[in-house]
Amino acid sequence: MMKSRYYLRTLGTVTSLLMLIALSGCQKKTPVKQVSIEQSSVSFSEKDLSHLKSEWPGWRGPDQSGVAGEADAPTHWSDSENVKWRVEVPGRGNASPVIVNNRIYLATADDTAQKQMVISFDVADGSQLWSTTVNEGGFPSSGQMHPKSTHANGTVVCDGERVITAFLHHEKITAYALNVETGKLIWTQELGAFNSKFGYAPSPVLYNSFVIFACDNHGGGYLCALDAESGELAWLVQRPLASTYSSPRIANVGGKDQLLISGGEKIISYDPRTGKEDWQTPGTAEATCGTIVVAKDIIIASGGYPQSQTIALDGTGQKQWEVKTKLYEPSLIAVGEALFGITDKGIAYCWDVATGAEQWKERLGGSFSASPVAVGNTIYVSNLEGQTFVFKADSSSYQQISVNRLGTDCYASSAVYDENIYLRIGTGNGSHRQEELVCLSRQPELKSSQN
Repeated sequence: MMKSRYYLRTLGTVTSLLMLIALSGCQKKTPVKQVSIEQSSVSFSEKDLSHLKSEWPGWRGPDQSGVAGEADAPTHWSDSENVKWRVEVPGRGNASPVIVNNRIYLATADDTAQKQMVISFDVADGSQLWSTTVNEGGFPSSGQMHPKSTHANGTVVCDGERVITAFLHHEKITAYALNVETGKLIWTQELGAFNSKFGYAPSPVLYNSFVIFACDNHGGGYLCALDAESGELAWLVQRPLASTYSSPRIANVGGKDQLLISGGEKIISYDPRTGKEDWQTPGTAEATCGTIVVAKDIIIASGGYPQSQTIALDGTGQKQWEVKTKLYEPSLIAVGEALFGITDKGIAYCWDVATGAEQWKERLGGSFSASPVAVGNTIYVSNLEGQTFVFKADSSSYQQISVNRLGTDCYASSAVYDENIYLRIGTGNGSHRQEELVCLSRQPELKSSQN
């Protein structure tokens, strides 16, 4: 009997080991071939992008902070109140709207036809200006996608001449640039292999003549820069082996421009001109989604899965403070001396930027994927039930202005442009779900594509 029990225990251990080996074997590793700026034929050049400061040119706005200036934006709305127009968006996506020179740009995907597209709309009435399909086929299987993920998660970026984006298909990440006026494809550049666990999420960021992409995955992650005009590869560096989802952030901290990104249990700073690592600090989690926030020369990151940590660093990567609170999907936002965050489970926090001292916390209700935006001292954030919470960016207490519901869900973050708020929402459920792009304005003029 003793021998039988020992045999069974041994057999169980061996079986478990074999299962682990089999699972690890399923994670296809792809060697990352690094390319230095010296090896490439592309040179960095200064480019004046100051004209984008008054636009909403990419993920989280003109400086990736999520903060817009003072504006007379609406704080209350409904199906019949303060809706200037609403139009249908084909397909599905979590990408946020981008707005430059009175044109809206949006990434989306048709799951049934396996098409990935970029669409442009007129900011005045939501009429479609053009739609360009950049890829057909090669979508990851459902087992390689998170239930909340889509095949158009990343927000496009626009420099006024080109709309630039990247999609996952055929087990690779491919970048595209389109003409802003016609939607005609200007260039295509394959970035590299991608072993999908939950899909591809990061958004590209502009830096002078470069456009920079993060492609973290457990098969072999990498960070790379392309020349925005030609699409040629300028540099590519290897990243930690981890499936993580944060977008890169460019910020001037400690007197120099830094390319900052979290994930793989580290916060790393790179030189955006060359891709060379400046410093790295242990922190956050294996997987993060939120984009790094910079306030008062302090770098703040949060994550994620499985660890729980929000951490603040100085410009050299030295830890200033930390709290054991995680914000996985929604990014943080800083307004003045205060740092605000909403957890996936709907708890809003306010901390002091300099010290990390908690000022207040409040349960909002619902679950959240979208990141908050601020218009002056007012914060907007939408939950997965289609409710948008509007509250004051006040460190003394949670001061709610309104809760507004539109549609049945909202995964994408809002955009702010010319005193208006732009939402990408879903209406209906299951096979009857339809996405819409909505313009909210204090001067309502309902122009629905439904009528």
